[in-house]
Amino acid sequence: MQHPALDKLRKSHASKVKVAVSDIDGVLRGKLLHVDKFEGAAEGGFGFCDVVLGWDMHDVTYDNTQVTGWQHGFPDALARIDLGTARNVPWDNDVPFFLGEFVNEDGSPHPLCPRQTLKRVLARAEKLGFQPMCGMEFEWFNFRDTPQTWAARNGQPPEPITPGMFGYSILRMADNPGFFNALMDEMLAFGVPIEGLHTETGPGVYEAAIGFSTALEQADRAILFKTGAREIGKRFGIMPTFMAKWSPKYPGCSGHIHQSLSDGKANLFYDGESSRRMSALFESYLAGQVACMMDFGPMLWPTINSYKRLVDGFWAPVKPTWGIDNRTASFRVLAGSPKATRLETRCPGSDVNPYLAMAAVIAAGMHGVEKGLKLTTPPITGTNVGGENVPRAPRTLIETTRVFRESQIARDWLGDTFVDHFAATRDWEWRQWQDAVTDWELRRYFEIV
Repeated sequence: MQHPALDKLRKSHASKVKVAVSDIDGVLRGKLLHVDKFEGAAEGGFGFCDVVLGWDMHDVTYDNTQVTGWQHGFPDALARIDLGTARNVPWDNDVPFFLGEFVNEDGSPHPLCPRQTLKRVLARAEKLGFQPMCGMEFEWFNFRDTPQTWAARNGQPPEPITPGMFGYSILRMADNPGFFNALMDEMLAFGVPIEGLHTETGPGVYEAAIGFSTALEQADRAILFKTGAREIGKRFGIMPTFMAKWSPKYPGCSGHIHQSLSDGKANLFYDGESSRRMSALFESYLAGQVACMMDFGPMLWPTINSYKRLVDGFWAPVKPTWGIDNRTASFRVLAGSPKATRLETRCPGSDVNPYLAMAAVIAAGMHGVEKGLKLTTPPITGTNVGGENVPRAPRTLIETTRVFRESQIARDWLGDTFVDHFAATRDWEWRQWQDAVTDWELRRYFEIV
């Protein structure tokens, strides 16, 4: 088999290759393959236990799923390597690295694979003549901890790497220059270019904006960024967390998604003749997100903790509103130059699976395009002025999961098999929370009730 990535690999004389696939929660699961084994896998795929799609982030198998589960014996699924994702891991002796995705035995897309789910949405957009372009931003907190010390702490608060509320701080950037510069430089060498990196408001919190690209490439970059930040952090004794909200004292962590549509040459969201510089296509795309983003709720807010971020007055938008360059809206319209005109969807938190969050926002937007939806609601101004009567987003995972499971729009874009499976996994997550006894309950009830 001939491919530029394989030619480069052969010339490198590497003895091993690292490969990884995404599980349902956006956690990369992978292995090292001997280079000879990889050569065969690159041509015909390789077996990867389908439990990757049938367990939660702590490796506990779901008891309510149909496509994968104990009833099937957890056989190998076929994982196909995407040679276009070739890169080397600079902080791991430049070991060659490739992303993969699950396919059926006949080579057709696996219905549960997160990367394939995004690709199905993109294929439908491309049939309509559009190429979605995306950029993702992550906020995340960083702590003086390791997995071992965190486990020994037994849930007690960790120590942030810097004190105080100090967003955009040049001073705080200098407190951990090795880590800060390694993120910029080593991520670039890893094929994950960061357009901007700065401190955010809160102790030890950073924000990174990943370089704009086609949607699939962006989702690849985003999932690799989250894993890469953790791996780089280990070298400096730093433990990042991408929880949506680790403390009620501080703002939550976002996973904003910037989007536009291209025909391969131009940004189709821009219209210089429009008073808002927004094309009719842009308005329909935005109308789709305003109308049906709640249909995809658990793909934007996938964990119990996601909903702790949706608090009034803490930056995270809590209603499906839109505004012109307004950060209190869920959908922030940035309309100016032909290059920069875009939509920023501000609802998702940093705990998302990038493949699924991107699939959700693009599907909602493209639904508006397919149906020719009109943007009938006016933009909000100030702090949700004009959005007073807009219902807020649900506050629990089980509520959004019920909406998602019943949504014909979600089923149309994602398929019944994926919707049923993902809804079951969120039901499972909710039950784990229901069965838990938390430190809040102990502090509130132990002595007094």
